[in-house]
Amino acid sequence: MNNSYSPTKFDLHTHHDRCGHARGKIRDYIEAAIDSGLDIIGISDHTPYFSSDEDQPYPHITMPKSQFPEYVNEVLSLKNMYAGKIEVLLGIEADFFPNLVEDYRLNFDLYPFDYIIGSIHHVDGISIFRKGRWDGLSTKEKIRTKETYYSLIEQSARSGMFQILGHIDAMKGYYPAFSSVQTAVVEHTMKVIGEHDIAIEINTSGKTKDVGGWYPADDILEKALHYGVKVTFGSDAHDPERVGDDLESVRVQLKKIGFKDWVYFKEKKRITVTL
Repeated sequence: MNNSYSPTKFDLHTHHDRCGHARGKIRDYIEAAIDSGLDIIGISDHTPYFSSDEDQPYPHITMPKSQFPEYVNEVLSLKNMYAGKIEVLLGIEADFFPNLVEDYRLNFDLYPFDYIIGSIHHVDGISIFRKGRWDGLSTKEKIRTKETYYSLIEQSARSGMFQILGHIDAMKGYYPAFSSVQTAVVEHTMKVIGEHDIAIEINTSGKTKDVGGWYPADDILEKALHYGVKVTFGSDAHDPERVGDDLESVRVQLKKIGFKDWVYFKEKKRITVTL
């Protein structure tokens, strides 16, 4: 289903203190969204490590498994509480692990998510944000790493589990030279995303990293437009002060690139909004 509405302000990617590395409660992000003049705010904290035997193996990365139902219930309660003031959407940001797709899908199917963001945070078992991971690598090794990263993004698009793919060139966060590593894999991945009708987000949290700006780069957005990939917006706020950050700048830039609209999701149905 693809409905069309007049221009709407939304931010679909926000976190809160349950994940262990964000500041503020869910309600703080909703209030910040209201103060910023948003019509829609999506709450999308990091999924627990569902496959782990431990409840919370990484306390500074994501919430415990035992708090997942509590998270969902809190968002749903706040959705009702703020009805008429702002629309609150229930989302989640999930790491994509190819061998654990069904495990994650079973957990997601228990709850009424409006959307699920699929993100790659680890390549070859190493965080994409680890600053030293590129040190000493040959050109060939850098290309292989980038191709592995985009292979995972491609697999996440093919999985059918996500409505949105998160920050698809975030590996440049602490390694700006990532963008200049030459490989045809980026264009191939955009083609696959377009074929599977998945949206990508323009994520403005790049401004908090060495690279500055946002994800993805304009040349990737040009490829996205060419292959018919839908786009959405997410600040990836880990602090209420960043809710809606650079929303209008992103809107203007997307129009310059040639996009006519962007999208959000409600009950996993895509809703198209004129830029």
